[in-house]
Amino acid sequence: METYMCGPGVVQRYLNKVSGPLLDRIDLHVEVTPVTFDQMTETRPAETSRAVQERVAAARQRQAARFQDFPDIHSNALMPSQMVKDICRIDEAGRTLLKTAMERLGLSARAYDRILKVARTIADLAAAEHIELPHLAEAIQYRSLDREGWAG
Repeated sequence: METYMCGPGVVQRYLNKVSGPLLDRIDLHVEVTPVTFDQMTETRPAETSRAVQERVAAARQRQAARFQDFPDIHSNALMPSQMVKDICRIDEAGRTLLKTAMERLGLSARAYDRILKVARTIADLAAAEHIELPHLAEAIQYRSLDREGWAG
């Protein structure tokens, strides 16, 4: 099986064809880089599929309980903007982090809501009652395609 690599210019030209409003509607933007030999041969234990499945099921149960009074909403991703403001509250440090990220990355209001929804989901996966700074920072990291010049 042959592997093809695109130069940064090729990738950037392709990304320029994808409009900002379209990218805003995608929750997770992740650049997948090749795995090194050292990473493949690491011996530290990884989380099992069963453990991941259990965490996801528990997070889904938290969300089902959260939205039990809203028949059209069964996950964080489906929250309307006003509900995001009510449910995805962050502290002052979180607001500062998010404001800095929004300004530096040039993110839109839609991206703001998406980041908060993803942060709430990350908090749910961690069984955390509130969105904490690490949850928010991880959610911001998932906006990598929003970053100018991400391809090099």
